[in-house]
Amino acid sequence: MPLYDCMLLLKPKVGKELLIDLVSRVGKHVYRRNGVLTEVRSFGKVNLGYGIKKLDGRHYEGQLMQMTMMVTPNFNKELHYLNKEDRLLRWLLVKHRGTDYGVDTTFDYKMGDFGESLGGRSFFNDRSDGDDDDDEDDEDEGEKTEA
Repeated sequence: MPLYDCMLLLKPKVGKELLIDLVSRVGKHVYRRNGVLTEVRSFGKVNLGYGIKKLDGRHYEGQLMQMTMMVTPNFNKELHYLNKEDRLLRWLLVKHRGTDYGVDTTFDYKMGDFGESLGGRSFFNDRSDGDDDDDEDDEDEGEKTEA
């Protein structure tokens, strides 16, 4: 199952109880579809770049929530009930690209293996002889400008 981020932008005056209710409804929907909710993150109140017009007026700030989940690809079609939710300003489902998750994935990379792939070189301690010559040239130039 691929990994998705569900971004929820709620109205700024929505209380914590209603916010938790909405997040739990989406989470229960994920579990009913044999998905896994991996992370829920709140970014708090954010200022918007433009006002979002709803029936109760124009909103220039909102509460931003992110829910990371592993669900089937057709789950996007099942979230359209969020369009009728009056507490939401916007919602968006984004698929993570280029990431592999599941039984086939192994995370046994070692730092030693990484170092071998660099050919034994280090990014921080790799000084060549050319660098030393440059330092001497700088000193010679300084003497020429003083004379």
